[in-house]
Amino acid sequence: MHIGRPSLFAVFALALAWTHSGLAAPSHALTVYGEAPRYQPGFQHFDYANPDAPKGGSLRRSAIEIGQFDHVLPYIDKGIGVAEVDGWLYAPLAIRSQDEPYTVYGLIARQMERDPEGLWLRFYLDPRAQFADGQPVRAEDVRYTFELFMREGNLKYRTQFADVERVEVEGPRQVRFVFKSNQNRTLPLDLATLPVLPEHWWKIRDFASGGGFEAPVGSGPYRIGQIDNGRSITFERNPTWWARDLPVNRGRYNFDRLRIEYFGDTEVARQVLRGGGYDYNREFSATGYSIGYNSPALDDGRLQRAHLAKQAPQPAQGFVFNLQRPVFKDRRVRQALAMLWDFEWSNRQMMRNLYIRQQSFFSNSVLAARALPDAGELALLEPLRGQVPEEVFTRVFEAPRTDGSGLIRDKQLQALDLLQAAGWKPEGDQLVNAQGEPLRFTFLNGQAGFERLLLPWKRNLAQIGITLDIRRIDASQYVNRLMARDYDMIVTGYPVTPSPGLELYNYFGSAAANDPGSNNYMALQDPAVDRLIDGLVKASTQADMLRHAHALDRVLQWNYYWIPNYYPPGTSTVWWNRFGLPKVQASNDEGLDSWWEVSPTALTNAQMAEHLKEKP
Repeated sequence: MHIGRPSLFAVFALALAWTHSGLAAPSHALTVYGEAPRYQPGFQHFDYANPDAPKGGSLRRSAIEIGQFDHVLPYIDKGIGVAEVDGWLYAPLAIRSQDEPYTVYGLIARQMERDPEGLWLRFYLDPRAQFADGQPVRAEDVRYTFELFMREGNLKYRTQFADVERVEVEGPRQVRFVFKSNQNRTLPLDLATLPVLPEHWWKIRDFASGGGFEAPVGSGPYRIGQIDNGRSITFERNPTWWARDLPVNRGRYNFDRLRIEYFGDTEVARQVLRGGGYDYNREFSATGYSIGYNSPALDDGRLQRAHLAKQAPQPAQGFVFNLQRPVFKDRRVRQALAMLWDFEWSNRQMMRNLYIRQQSFFSNSVLAARALPDAGELALLEPLRGQVPEEVFTRVFEAPRTDGSGLIRDKQLQALDLLQAAGWKPEGDQLVNAQGEPLRFTFLNGQAGFERLLLPWKRNLAQIGITLDIRRIDASQYVNRLMARDYDMIVTGYPVTPSPGLELYNYFGSAAANDPGSNNYMALQDPAVDRLIDGLVKASTQADMLRHAHALDRVLQWNYYWIPNYYPPGTSTVWWNRFGLPKVQASNDEGLDSWWEVSPTALTNAQMAEHLKEKP
C-alpha cells in the first residue's frame, strides 16, 4: 500500500495529541519549576552580551585559587585543578544564563525534553557538535562522561546525580537519563550543565589523577595552548568552534588568548598586577581593594576598580567549628565564642568599612531568613521542636553587634555567663572544665595576612581566660588537613545560588561529614538539617523551596555552627582599562566572558570616553 505525505489536518491532529496526551515537548531551555524562561525560542543573544563585540586580543587574569595547580582537570577531589577548563575547554550540554535564578539553554544539546512526571530527561545533541580534533560529540560520550564523573570525579557529582538510575543511549545523538524519583527538581538542570568529555581520548588516560599536565582535547570555545606546570596556563580561541554562532554564544568568548596566572600569595598577585604583569584580578581583601592599588594609574583611570554583579548572591563566609571536637559540642560555648569576635571594630579599623556583616547562610538573596517565620514555615519547623533551638520559632537571627570602639566588656560578661552555664569555671587566668582542662583551641590558617583578623579576637578571648592558638601552614598541608578534618577551626565559604539543590548535602549533610572530598567542614551531623535539606530539594514550587530555605537558614543560624563573617557589596575587581564591557551587565556574574579588547595598552578615562564616543 502506498503511503503519501500526511495531510495538514493529520499533522495538526498529531500536534494536539502530543499536547494533550501528557507527553513532553522538546525545548530550547529548562527552568526549575517549569516557569517560562527569560529568553524565548528564536532569541538572538543574551542581554548581557554584545553581539557586535570584536574578536581578537588577549586577557590575562589571576587564578581565584591560591597556590599552584598540580593537574589540569577541575573535576576531581584531590589537589588543585584549573577551574576555567570547565566552560572554556569543555562545553556543557546546556549553559546557565547569568541573569536568571536558574535557567539553562541548549548548547551541545540542541533541545531537551523533560518527562511531565519528572522521571526522565532526554537530550537531543546538535548534529554539528564536535570535539576540537574533529571527532563528533556522540550520545556515548555523554554517557561515558556521566559514568566517569560518578566513578572517579568530585564528590559533588556523586551527590548531585545520586538520583539518576541509569543512562540510556537511544541513538547516535540522543540520550536519556532515567531518575529514581521525581523529588529532585534541580536534577534536570544540574545534568544539563554537565560538560561532555571525549571517550576516545580519555579512555586511555588517567582521569583520576586529573590528567597531569597534558593538554586534553576539548569541546568548548578554547583549546589549551601553553602550560607552565603549576604557574600559568594559556587558552587559545578555536576560530572554527562549531557553536560560535549559537545565540547562547554570540558576543561571548571574544579573546583570542586567555592566560591564567597562579600565585602563592595574594599580596604578590596584587603587586604583579600593579606592575602590569597581567590584566585582571579578583580581590578578596578590603584593604587591598581600598588602598592596595593607589597609584597615578588608578587616578587617571588606566587602572579600574569596581564592584561588579552587585545583585548576585554572595558567598557565605565564616569561622567554622569542627563539631567533632568535644570543646565545641555545647551550643552555649559556640555562642559565647561568637560574641567575642568584634566585626564592627575590625571592619572600621582594618577593612575600611567596606564589608557587610553576614546574617545568613544565603546572604544577599531571597533565601535568607530575615523576617519571622510565617505559617507555612512554622508548619515545617513545628515537627522539629525540641530538636532545634527555640529561637527559630520566635526571633530573627542577628549576629552579635558592638559599637566598634573595641571595648566589648558587656559581650565578655555575657559570654562568661554562657560558658559558666556550660560548665567552664575560672581557675587562675584560665577557664577550665570539670576535669580541669583549659578552654583552648587552634585556628588553622592557610592564608597569608589573615592573622590580622584573628589577633584582636585572640586578645578578647584571652581577657576572659580562653586561649586561641593560630597556626599558619602551607597550601598543600592545609588541603590535606581539611580532608582529614584535622583542625579545631578554619575560615571557609559556601557558594550561594538562587536555586539551591543537592549541593547542600555536600556542605551540611550528615552523610558528607566525614567524607574527605566534601565541603562539610563543620563535620555537621544534624537530623533536623538533613530533613530540611530533603524538603528543599524535593520542593515542587518556588514558594515551597523558599520556605524550606528560610527554615534551614534559621536552624543553621541559631545553632551557632559558625561565626558569621562578612561579604562585599559585589564582586571586588581591579583591571587595566583596555577592555570593552557590555552596556547591560550580568546580574549574577562579573561576566568576564562577554568582555572584549579595545586597546593593547591601558587607556585613561578620557581616552576610553573618546573611544566610546567614536564606537557607540
